[in-house]
Amino acid sequence: MIGSGKRAYAFAKACGIIGKSFVGKGIARLSPITRLTELDRLVFPLASRDLPERELLVDLEQRIVGRAIKQMSALVLSFRNPPELLLRLVRAYEYGDIKSALSAIAGGEVKPPEFIDLGALGTVNFNAYPDLAVMVKDTEFAFLLDEDVHADKNGILLQTKLDRQYYTLLWNSLFSLPEKDRIAIKKILAEEIALRNASWALRLRVYYGMAPEEIKKILVPIRNGKKYVPQEASDTTDRTLADDAAASLSMALDNRPDWEKWNRVAFLNPEKSGESWNVDPRYFQNAASQHLYRLARQFFRRNPFSIDTVSCFIKLKQFEEDLLTSVAEGLGLGLSAKDVFAMLEVEP
Repeated sequence: MIGSGKRAYAFAKACGIIGKSFVGKGIARLSPITRLTELDRLVFPLASRDLPERELLVDLEQRIVGRAIKQMSALVLSFRNPPELLLRLVRAYEYGDIKSALSAIAGGEVKPPEFIDLGALGTVNFNAYPDLAVMVKDTEFAFLLDEDVHADKNGILLQTKLDRQYYTLLWNSLFSLPEKDRIAIKKILAEEIALRNASWALRLRVYYGMAPEEIKKILVPIRNGKKYVPQEASDTTDRTLADDAAASLSMALDNRPDWEKWNRVAFLNPEKSGESWNVDPRYFQNAASQHLYRLARQFFRRNPFSIDTVSCFIKLKQFEEDLLTSVAEGLGLGLSAKDVFAMLEVEP
């Protein structure tokens, strides 16, 4: 049981950090930026660096991610026994790093990729790279030792297995919380899983030419409001968070009118006069990301002193980190912050 004092502290701390972050009205502060040095001074006014632009890009991205992790971890660890849900929200980074590690190992890379240090919240021993057995010992990733990482040519099957595991464990962690603590995050995660399923379906069809029947096996058929139980996945009597994705599998990838009655049509790229149309998974993913960000903003202060607030805080900080690193990468390519906003469909 989390006491009222800890809840009040977490709420106040979260509000204070978000008030200074590049979310909501704060995004407008990025609009005039045209150079990496300007972004560095804006984001780290007391700790900007005098580095050549190529070095600054890598260094700045690392500091942006590190700051986000530090702020999220501090809030989560302010609870003596942090709820599993909060731990899993932060450990999304660990799943991303495991994917990078598997790709590097499959490619025979001796030098490890850059891994994000989660500190006390981490479970994987990334320092043991490329020894996968030591890396994942006594973790929920141990199942990877039974997989042939070299046989999965594109890494798609292992990545989707990891995504499926992440979302099922994250979803089930909701139900260890009192109902009042998970009202908002439950709605946000339901949307995220449904949209992630749809995004997988689009990407696997467009980029990898995967057959609909194969894609259906990969989707996460969670029932909204219920714990995910694998043996119940074949029950088709109730709607699941995979239904929208499954419905898209029969639609023509080059025929926009074919999608007009789809539940997620609002997230598809529009038709342009004089141009042929094809589904753009990247557009869909960006639109879905903006939708989830707006939900997190909407619910952030709606249920004060609840775990909902901290969950939304983590989601907002992850959005900010994605936005800042995207702006940094765009500046490195000669784009302006406004150009990046236009590409990501972000409204400053």
